[in-house]
Amino acid sequence: MDRVLGLDHRLERWVVHHRVDALDPLFVGLSRLGTTGFIWIVLALLAAFLWRRPYALAYVLVAVLTADLVALGLKQLTARPRPSVTYDEPEALVRTPLDLSFPSGHAATSFAAAAVLSRYERTAAVPLFVLAIAIAWSRVYVGVHYPSDVLAGAVLGVLVATALRRLAAALQRSPRARPGG
Repeated sequence: MDRVLGLDHRLERWVVHHRVDALDPLFVGLSRLGTTGFIWIVLALLAAFLWRRPYALAYVLVAVLTADLVALGLKQLTARPRPSVTYDEPEALVRTPLDLSFPSGHAATSFAAAAVLSRYERTAAVPLFVLAIAIAWSRVYVGVHYPSDVLAGAVLGVLVATALRRLAAALQRSPRARPGG
């Protein structure tokens, strides 16, 4: 485990020490775009309207909120400090969040929302997951997460979306969910 964590730290250090100035605004923008899941809520509104999927917004809101809350709980359990707290140089490109590092909430909410939305329109899956990956990776690039934080967040997001989908399917099959049942 120490080897994996050592590799994780070295990869994060390599990324932040090899930033490309011209890419800084892009990754800062992606990082901000993923804050609070706002971009995913906007995309869910568009999906509800354009794809005629009225429940898309509700599912994305529940997925984003659930993924964020579970990530916050896991952060308390793991108590992993952020790289920008552990290392003084180079400075993070964004304000360092006050919470802990593992798992990434940006990655969790992004992957949960992308997984939910891609169920409505499979042709949108690739761009949705590319956006989720870009937002998640931006957190390493800007210096506030380790690669394993975003990987764990991505897995968490997909698990949350899968659990919500299964819960919704079970509720639809429930006799109470049927009229007259």
